[in-house]
Parts: sequence; C-alpha cells; structure tokens
Amino acid sequence: MNRSMTARASFGLLWTCGISLRLTVLAVPPVISLIQRALNLSGTEIGLLSGIPVVVFAIFAAPGSIVIARMGVRVALVSGLLIAAGGTLLRSGASNAWQLYLTTMLMSVGIAIMQPAMAAAVREWVPKRSAFGTAVYTNGLIMGEIIPVATMLPFVLPYFSGSWRAALGAWSLPLIATAIAVAIFVPKSEANVATRRVAGWLPQWNSRLNWRIGLTMGSVTSTYFSINGFLPAYLNGSGHPELTSAVLTALNAGQIPASFLLLLAADRLQGKRWPYLVLGALSSCCVVGMMTSASGWTVFWAGLAGFSLGAALVLALALAPLLCSNPDDVAVTSAAAFAISYGFAMMVSLLSGAAWDLVGNVNAAFIPILLGGLPILLTAPKFARTEGALTRATVSSEKS
Repeated sequence: MNRSMTARASFGLLWTCGISLRLTVLAVPPVISLIQRALNLSGTEIGLLSGIPVVVFAIFAAPGSIVIARMGVRVALVSGLLIAAGGTLLRSGASNAWQLYLTTMLMSVGIAIMQPAMAAAVREWVPKRSAFGTAVYTNGLIMGEIIPVATMLPFVLPYFSGSWRAALGAWSLPLIATAIAVAIFVPKSEANVATRRVAGWLPQWNSRLNWRIGLTMGSVTSTYFSINGFLPAYLNGSGHPELTSAVLTALNAGQIPASFLLLLAADRLQGKRWPYLVLGALSSCCVVGMMTSASGWTVFWAGLAGFSLGAALVLALALAPLLCSNPDDVAVTSAAAFAISYGFAMMVSLLSGAAWDLVGNVNAAFIPILLGGLPILLTAPKFARTEGALTRATVSSEKS
C-alpha cells in the first residue's frame, strides 16, 4: 500500500473523523422525549443520560492518549470508531434505563479514544498544515453536531416508522464506513510511537495551566451539552414540542458561521482576554433568553447561543497548542483539559436534572446551566505574544 496519503485524502479523513465524534451523541436529544416515555425516566435520569458521554470523555481522556502511544493513530482511530459504532447498535436495543446507560458508556468510550487521537492525526498526516488540519476536523465536529439534530425528526425517524431504537442504531453506519476508510487509506505510522514512555502521556493534575484551560473549555461544553439535553423537555413542558427540531438545529447550525469567522480572525483574537469575556457573557444571555421565551424567539436565542459557543470552542481548542512551548506537551495538556472540562460538564448536567426534580419544573434545570457558564468569565487565559513568540514558560513552569 502507498506509504503516504494525498493532502485531499488526509483532509477528507480528518473531516469525516471529526463528524464521527458527535453523530451518535447528538442523535439522542431529538428523541429524548420518546426515550423518556418508553423507559419511564425521571428528570434526574435524563440528566444522567445526557451527562454520561461527557463523564466518560473525562475519565478516558488520559487512557486515550496511552492507546495512541501503544498502538499508533490508525489503530486508535479504527478501534474508537468500531467501539462507538458497537455501543450505538447495542444502545438501540436497550429495554431499561441501566442497559441504556451501559451501552451509552460503551459508545462514549470509543469516542473518548478518538478525541486525543485527532490532534495526533493532524500532526502525523498534515505536519506542515497543522492549523488548517485542526480547523478542518473542528468543522467536521460541528457538522456532526448539526446533521443528527437537523435530520432525526423530519427524515430519519419517519423512515423507520417512528421507531427511536432503529433511528438511533442507524447512526452507527457512518462510523463503520469511516473506520473502513481509515483502515484502507491511512498508512502505518513511520514513527514508532509505542516506544514513548507511557508515563509521559499521563496528565499533570497539579498544573495550573491544565486547570485554566480545562475550566475555560468546561464553561463551553457544559452549556452546550446541557442545553441539548434539557431544551427539548423544556419546549415539551411549555406546550411547544413542534419547535424542538428547529431550536436544536439553530443551536448547532449557529456554530457554522462562527467556525468560518474564526478561520479568518483567529490570529487577531487569540492571545486576548476580551473575546472569551464577550463570548461567555453572550452565551449566558442566550441561556436566559431561552429559559424565558418558549416561542419563535427560542429559535433565535438558540442560534445565537450556538454562534457564541462555537466561537468560544474554537478559541478554547487552540489554547493548548498556543500555550505549550514544547510541541510534545500538546497532547497530554489537551487530555488533561478534556478530562477537566467534561467532568465539569457532567456535574452541571446532574445538577440540572436534580434541580428539575427538586422544583418539579424543567425551567429549574437552566439555573445550574447558567452558573456553569461562569468559569470562562473567571478563568479566561491572559497571555501575550512578542513578535510571534509566546512569552510563556513551559507547561512544567505552570505547576502549582
């Protein structure tokens, strides 16, 4: 087999792998009300279901880096894709809440393995265009968030005669196809990554840099995942279930213009504090707007929330490469930041579900979501660049 991929093939695989990171996760919110009725789930149990992916992402962020070190990028990606696809198929056959939780965990483990592999794939496949490669797979990730919420209710669910089980299982097929493409087109790594000492891939939990990046990302991920998880129930409870598809599509589609705008303006915005503050404040205003509307305005606020969260995500994902003076530290710093951010998002999701059950009104779920957006305003990184060079020390100098 040819030992190298063309640039077009590399970017195409980065994009499709990026899509695969979110397809099966975001297929659930459009049918969450059907699942709740079929399995008789409470508000807290809905919060747990919505939070399982993020907590698994947090727990398996570091092990995902170890898989890359042991087996290489190609094997890690193929393994992650097939595990996620298998979990998705098993989830479609769940007959009770615990089976649904366990199969969702399995699906999430596969995605958790893939996430740190994407940064390594960019470095291995397109080392001379790493910035553009990161933008490509991030754009794919955003598209992977939009496609299921935009197509599930109007197209996929009717195709399967209203069966949410079959509709969920269908989303495993793109992951299997992507795994086959990666296995065929990606050559074996030239570098022997397995020789790297595994301890070097373990996150440093006493690093202030890791926590600052992680909490900044946590504000974005907690707000995004919790809105996706609780907004459909809020609209149903407010008597406007017909808005669910439009609102979720607006929330996710709003990220598209943000991602393209950041491609043009990232160099001018990165390294400044004010974009994080503005985007954090804007997303909080959107949460307030959504929890006080339940009308056509909810679509507007959801779209604006998607824009602000999408722009903040792009900036947050760029923090590790920008702040790590040693390129070899990027993967392990990213793993720690993912673990912290997803752990924070899980906590917010559980608190939102508990608030719903305690008050007896789904509107109460938005209070923890609103509070979860505060860290980006408090921990937004501030640093400077002088003539293109960072004035930061190494990651180790950021330790407590």
